[in-house]
Amino acid sequence: MASTSHRALRLLSLLGSRRQWPLRDLAARLEVSERTVRRDLDTLRGLGYPITTVRGPDGGYRLGSGHTVPLLFDHDQALAIAVALQTAPGTVFGLQDDTARALATLQQAMPETLRAAMESLRLTRLRNYWEFPVPPIDPAALSAVGTAVRHRRVLVTELLRPDGTRPAPEDHDFAIAHRIEPHHLVVWAGRWYVVAYDLDHRQWRVHRVDRLHPRPTTSRFSHRDLPGDDLAHFVMSSHDRGDTPAAWQCTGSARLNLPAGIVARGAPRGSVVEHLDPEHCRLTLGAWSWAGIAGILATFDTDLTDLHPAELRKACRHLAHRYLAIPET
Repeated sequence: MASTSHRALRLLSLLGSRRQWPLRDLAARLEVSERTVRRDLDTLRGLGYPITTVRGPDGGYRLGSGHTVPLLFDHDQALAIAVALQTAPGTVFGLQDDTARALATLQQAMPETLRAAMESLRLTRLRNYWEFPVPPIDPAALSAVGTAVRHRRVLVTELLRPDGTRPAPEDHDFAIAHRIEPHHLVVWAGRWYVVAYDLDHRQWRVHRVDRLHPRPTTSRFSHRDLPGDDLAHFVMSSHDRGDTPAAWQCTGSARLNLPAGIVARGAPRGSVVEHLDPEHCRLTLGAWSWAGIAGILATFDTDLTDLHPAELRKACRHLAHRYLAIPET
């Protein structure tokens, strides 16, 4: 009976996690026969859960509309929630306290065994060299962009300075607001980006959400296909995402004989890629030493020119001499 009850709870949790489930998929997830799943479905119906049978080749089972499922998690789901809430990046103002309170609230709602499993998983996060503090995003801006993406509403956006301030019309860096169609909200390397079609410039762009001041509109837009139809490639190969150099002990730059889109994919987080021409770009990056920057530049396996500052040029020559001294055998 205990096994049957546990399986029925898992079945209810699965039904609540997706709109519709084919019978064979439910049986595979529960590792039982389809006949057993049907019996468990009848058990849940007897307990008052409105489970609907959908006929046809694409049919299956779904939880009736308007019905909410209580918090039902298995052991692995409970651990996943504990890990996710404790490792969530602090990229939105004030969410550090909110995630801690959410974890405590969920633990109190769990059965004793699951609560013990969640409380036993206490994590301590340590930053490494390449993990930089990311400027937090105003929740109102994030909500405005997310809502516009979901409901396909045009946004009017102004670009903010790296410190989050808005340039005034009389400032040299002031730019007029643009109308964009926000199609995708993406998190990459701890930063939030919106992939949008710029209606004024008639081109696709990738923008840092923390560098935007969005204003919602009531204008709707239709779906557009991304260039290449590959969201990850488009975001990672877009060099003008609005990124800014991270704070390092040493910061330098070099001209690379590679297109900006190729360098943008391999450039470390906290670096900036500037398009020069179709075959060349400038990479500005930092590291804990000048030799560290020289080593990163060497990974692009291309000719380097116009290196700055002098300390970086010296480190590159020193690294070259060190490599030449390596014995052949």
